[in-house]
Amino acid sequence: MDKVTVNRLAEMKREGQRITALAAYDFPIASLIDAAGVDLVLVGDSLGMTFRGEENTLTVTVEDIAYHTRAVRRGVKRALLVADMPFLSCHVSAEKTLENAGKMIISGAEAVKLEGIDGVVETVPRLLAAGVPVMGHLGLTPQSIHKLGGYKVQGRQGKAAQKLFDDARRLEEAGAFALVLECVPAELAARVSEALAIPAIGIGAGPDCDGQILVANDMLGLTPGRAPRFVKRYAELADAAKTAIETYVRETRGGAFPAAEHSYPAEPRRLKAV
Repeated sequence: MDKVTVNRLAEMKREGQRITALAAYDFPIASLIDAAGVDLVLVGDSLGMTFRGEENTLTVTVEDIAYHTRAVRRGVKRALLVADMPFLSCHVSAEKTLENAGKMIISGAEAVKLEGIDGVVETVPRLLAAGVPVMGHLGLTPQSIHKLGGYKVQGRQGKAAQKLFDDARRLEEAGAFALVLECVPAELAARVSEALAIPAIGIGAGPDCDGQILVANDMLGLTPGRAPRFVKRYAELADAAKTAIETYVRETRGGAFPAAEHSYPAEPRRLKAV
């Protein structure tokens, strides 16, 4: 399959082809995702919660995202690779924003994702002028959980829904090549997707978006605890891994592992010399 680019995503929108996207943080998972034909891989700041077990995404740094982007880059050959701009990485100054976005591109990303609207609309053209494609993110924006009052569905009321719709149009006009809609009513997400020329990729935003994104660890059943409502588990790899580890412990303690086939024989004549 051909390499996925920003332009290819625009073509998929025009052709009515659904876009598949997953968030990943390491080489093994990224390699599997890319080989399976996923169109977009996001190195998300969700790594703070699903990869490091933290309470939110706010502790994730630019250096963290850059590190994981380099690992994921080695596993991704076909998919478009997008890196999150983490908390406070794009709101301090224009110069610092460009510097931080540059670190993502140098680490292997082909685009960056910015959350929210305040300050972002003005930032998008500056990044584009520097050669950095930008994906937007509206609805539930985890970097703003203290402002939003927690992890809640956004855009349920009339004014809030209209603002989200208008913000999506503003991001498109600013030059964003796509946007993520997170935890918004399905009807609103469908309306936004239909109105935009750029792809709207949903997560907890119903079936009528132009594409869907999930965290790979969540959909593979690797994340402990209760999954959000919008997550469908396509496997339960944590259970399989736990069973494998328990078997290893039992065989090692019982002497069944390592067996002869897991050991290296010495040459007899050299062994006599020891």
